[in-house]
Amino acid sequence: MHTRRVTSRGRRRVRTLSRLAAGAAVLAFATGCVVNSESTVPPGDRVTVEKVDAIARQLPPDIADGGTLEVGVNVPYAPNEFKDDDGTIVGFGVELVHALGDVLGLEAVLNEADFDRIIPAVQAGTFEMGSSSFTDTKEREESVDFVTYYSAGVQWAQRTGESVDPDNACGLRVAVQTTTIEDLEEVPAKSEECVARGMPPIDKVKYDSQDEAANALILGRVDALSADSPVTAYVIARSEERLEPAGEVFDAAPYGFVVAKGSPFGPVLQQAVQYLIDSGAYDEITARWGMEDGAITASQINGATS
Repeated sequence: MHTRRVTSRGRRRVRTLSRLAAGAAVLAFATGCVVNSESTVPPGDRVTVEKVDAIARQLPPDIADGGTLEVGVNVPYAPNEFKDDDGTIVGFGVELVHALGDVLGLEAVLNEADFDRIIPAVQAGTFEMGSSSFTDTKEREESVDFVTYYSAGVQWAQRTGESVDPDNACGLRVAVQTTTIEDLEEVPAKSEECVARGMPPIDKVKYDSQDEAANALILGRVDALSADSPVTAYVIARSEERLEPAGEVFDAAPYGFVVAKGSPFGPVLQQAVQYLIDSGAYDEITARWGMEDGAITASQINGATS
């Protein structure tokens, strides 16, 4: 999961390819490569929500008085967080953040940052919230709190027609995005199992973005790709049938918005997420981005199971 990084990029995503293709448009290919394009943004305006005074009045004064919600985000990680052709940060997670701003009567201000700097910035008070497909884990809960908003897993991809088994990938070259859960935990654990069985380790190949990892797979520089399930599905749906799933989605875990440990903002944010769920706005947003498969019905503070 894009558990993005240890400060981990919790990223896991789940999505059927047909809905992804219909709900979000197309990653453009040039000379066999995949790049983000404005066409990946669903048509129409984002889902908007009215302010909910009963929730907004519970905001800590330092946030309420400022009128803005400073959010740390890292791109690209389509379909969750990426830039359109105009350079605007968009995506499923981004639209949720703006809707939460609506509920709280705040303007959500997206601050682009390196993934591994977002959690420290939340701890330092530079950002009130981190939103970058962070996977909620017990380890991370020791330093920050998470407000859950989605459930995703890990999904591998392979070139169409090839046969890659994620549970038996010893000796293969596997692309991952740097500092994701796949980079830090999932692929290394599989590699250690290979060595323990007397097999060659997995050759983990790290890339700065998922676009680069996908291109490497398409061009034959690696044998497989491991990423959060929504990201893998998104890439596959836009690969012009060059890529396909390798195995099933596994290790499902919650995504969470990051807030400072013990912050009074956490319970307010959790109420705002739950309001979006209960009001139907959450379902509208997940449908717009083709993310229904990982939708949740109840938001929690610190919902990690491992």
